[in-house]
Amino acid sequence: MSGCAPPPPARTVARMPAPGGFSYDVYGDGTVAVAHHGRPVTTLRGERARRFLVEVESGDPQPVTARWTGNHRRGNERTARAHPRNRR
Repeated sequence: MSGCAPPPPARTVARMPAPGGFSYDVYGDGTVAVAHHGRPVTTLRGERARRFLVEVESGDPQPVTARWTGNHRRGNERTARAHPRNRR
């Protein structure tokens, strides 16, 4: 097919890296201790610990753990803080 223009290049979208570095320990009383790179982040007990374990065992534990600990929002918040309209 001569004379046809090549297709435009695929659009590149910047994405956040996948969450990583999370680990969790389950204790005999059902308590779940969550850590990020070896540092304690949170402790879940009772019904919350049970729901966490069900969800984390059903898929990839890293994004689930990041969401449960609140560490899933690490995209542009840090750079947005320095934006001129956000300065005070």
